Amino acid sequence: MSQAVSSPSSVADMKRHVPDLPLVVWMVLLALVIGLGGGLGATELIGVFNDGFGRALGEFALILLPSFTLAAALSRQNVASDAAGRTTVLASPVAGAGMICPDTAYAALAPAAGRYKLDMAFGAYAGFKLIYPAGPLIVAVGLGVSGSADVQPAILLLCGALLTLPVWGAGVAWGRFGGTVSGSQDQSPQSGDGRLFVAFAPFMVMAGLLILGGVIGQTGIGTIDFLLLPKGALMAAAVLALFQTPVEARRDCLDSAVRRTGSLLLVIGAASAFGAVLTGLVPLNRIVPPGSGMLTLIGLFALTVLFKLAQGSSMATFAAVAPVAAPIVAASEASPVAAVFAICLGSFIAILPNDSYYWLVRRDAFEHETREARVVRILAGGAVVQAIVGMCLLLAWTALRP
Repeated sequence: MSQAVSSPSSVADMKRHVPDLPLVVWMVLLALVIGLGGGLGATELIGVFNDGFGRALGEFALILLPSFTLAAALSRQNVASDAAGRTTVLASPVAGAGMICPDTAYAALAPAAGRYKLDMAFGAYAGFKLIYPAGPLIVAVGLGVSGSADVQPAILLLCGALLTLPVWGAGVAWGRFGGTVSGSQDQSPQSGDGRLFVAFAPFMVMAGLLILGGVIGQTGIGTIDFLLLPKGALMAAAVLALFQTPVEARRDCLDSAVRRTGSLLLVIGAASAFGAVLTGLVPLNRIVPPGSGMLTLIGLFALTVLFKLAQGSSMATFAAVAPVAAPIVAASEASPVAAVFAICLGSFIAILPNDSYYWLVRRDAFEHETREARVVRILAGGAVVQAIVGMCLLLAWTALRP
């Protein structure tokens, strides 16, 4: 009996002796410890760390800076409309992907969603994770497979769209099974005059440029070719969103984008350096033998789940796990496209209190709900169901693929 009573105390004592450090600090320290413990010299270790830290940072900067600028600009727009309730639900996956942020998509569409807020929340979450150019593009860049022959934007867009429909539906079904949310019907859509169309104009421009790029290909004119690439199209959308923002708010949008980009670039750099040191010492071709594509996908899924549960933030999870997983994907025979979506699906688990999205939805859609356990069950449970449904479909596709 005394042992049973002392057990929680022992666990608490152990936790008190474990340093409470940010993820980026843990990755830097682990990279140094693994490198020195593996026999690397000081100069060699610093060289490997430097090479790993700088890998793909420029590409991430070109993605994240305009993405967060777009998100900050759109968060300042009012998209309420009398007829927008169901429309926002249908638009939520596209908004989550286009805004590169489920939080911003939810915050922008919530005033018009009324009693459909929970459906919209799961839609924005699924769209951000699975629809290009959000999660799939960020992960593909981190894995170093973006733009390769097998990983073209059209392929990622098609696969993500096909996965999104059943995954989104699974979340909506879980939310409906959980019962009516007490606060979800209290806010009805306000009157509006087409602000929703105006808010989505940057996404239409981005989609138009990407489609045009796919049709005409490279022109040989640098400026035009850049705008027809995903990064250039994203930047054009961000510039348009800034022009739609009042002049006095534009600097705040840019400052917000710089702060969010800077912190994530540090996480990405640390994760890349950790991956470079680790893979320089561990023979991953032995850990992941040829022909282990299915097991690799399950491993990537599980690895991402661990990162997400520890980190909370979906964007930080993408940024941290992809560079670490890149050598695993390269050493295996898994399809690069399937590897991208295995990581994207792993990041669904879960919408918990260490995720900002949890508190955004909890304080809005669940405003009058007093039982915290019920909120966790609906949001976290729905995200887990979405991940399982999506992963089962991905594995089935992998098994059937010739």
